[in-house]
Amino acid sequence: MSKILAFSRFSVRDFLATAGPTLLLVGAFCALAYWLVDPAPPRQVSLSTGQDNSAYEEFGKKYVATLAKHGIKVTLQPSLGSQDNLQRLNSGKTDIAFVQSGSTEHEDAERHGLISLGSLFTEPVWLFMREDKAVTELAQLKGMKINLGPEGTGVPGLFRQLLSVNGVEANELTVSDLQNTPATVELLEGRIDGLVFSSAPEAPLIQMLLQTPGIKLFDFSQAEAYTRRLPFLTHVVLPRGIVDLGQNIPAQDYHLIAPTATLVAREDLHPALVDLFVQAAARIHGGTGWFQQQGQFPSARYTEIPVAPEALKFYKDGAPVLQRYMSFWLANFFDRMWVLVVALGALILPLSRVVPPLYVWRIRSRVYRWYGQLRTVEQALEDVPPEQRAQVYAAQLKRLDQIEEMVNQISIPLSFADGLYGLRSHINFVRKRILSLMGEHPAAEVGEPA
Repeated sequence: MSKILAFSRFSVRDFLATAGPTLLLVGAFCALAYWLVDPAPPRQVSLSTGQDNSAYEEFGKKYVATLAKHGIKVTLQPSLGSQDNLQRLNSGKTDIAFVQSGSTEHEDAERHGLISLGSLFTEPVWLFMREDKAVTELAQLKGMKINLGPEGTGVPGLFRQLLSVNGVEANELTVSDLQNTPATVELLEGRIDGLVFSSAPEAPLIQMLLQTPGIKLFDFSQAEAYTRRLPFLTHVVLPRGIVDLGQNIPAQDYHLIAPTATLVAREDLHPALVDLFVQAAARIHGGTGWFQQQGQFPSARYTEIPVAPEALKFYKDGAPVLQRYMSFWLANFFDRMWVLVVALGALILPLSRVVPPLYVWRIRSRVYRWYGQLRTVEQALEDVPPEQRAQVYAAQLKRLDQIEEMVNQISIPLSFADGLYGLRSHINFVRKRILSLMGEHPAAEVGEPA
């Protein structure tokens, strides 16, 4: 077997020795491109949610469970609410956050490098009042004690806009800034007249207050007019009996006005994580609800923040093809392989023109280097004094025999055998020349004087 390999037409060992440095260079360049040009997505990300017992908190837990299935750890960061979350995003203290529509302007979002992953659900403005307060219009709230919540929730700013379009100034009310849970206690104890939430109906406090005797929900009978004055709001209806059909809770349809909750991230969030969060949003928010139809959310609509290209692609075409048939990490790996293809194309095409000539030169150099030895032998035959001819000719014949012995040990592929046989014939040619010179000077050969 070794003899067969020795006379093969191609030398794998020589090819590897020739191409080895090139292959190492290509591999190093590809590895550098793979990790620097498009690094793997991080396995941990922070999500800023909201207050205790809020819809943001409840949905945040669902994102934790969904992304954990793909090996991504989501760390929840409780907050006061939308405005607090927006400040954290702007300062880089969180990666992703729930933000209410109307909380910022398009230009501000672009300046701070924020992107929207889409709107998730409507967050109606819930104004719960004590039942003994006969209030049918916001203008009637003058002089009452109303809790708007901390400034970080975004609700105080939103409700002030609602009061403003009704010709009411916030200082005409007694406003408190308690968080949702203590404010609910204050309402139930009768120490305040009402409180304002802006949250999805899934929030536990909303569910409780809708069924609490002595507490009533304010009906925004002019809801359509509010949406025309404040475009980031939508008009939604809480249907009669939606809370409890058997007990007919609520006993009437309630008209509400609602901003939408959006999932906002910093623009440096890895594109693969954008894809994963949008897919999680589709599973978590894509069903029917009190205020939405099947498939209405998530959506690229209802947000003033620029929507990420990856999210837009998802809303148009669905999940990436590879992620439909394989795990997230495997699909992400193949999706990033284009970087390697570009890197390989940039290197292999020019290097493919260099390696073959180097391989040929390496093989032929084994033969060609002996021609230098032959030339040395021939030069030694020039201008030899008569008294030294015998000694020089004999020495060069011996040197020629040594060269021939070394040449006979050369192993080269069959496709280059012509060069080896050419070398042997040239060695024989030089030998004949030496013998011819010795024949022309026999006296020198036997050591007699010429």
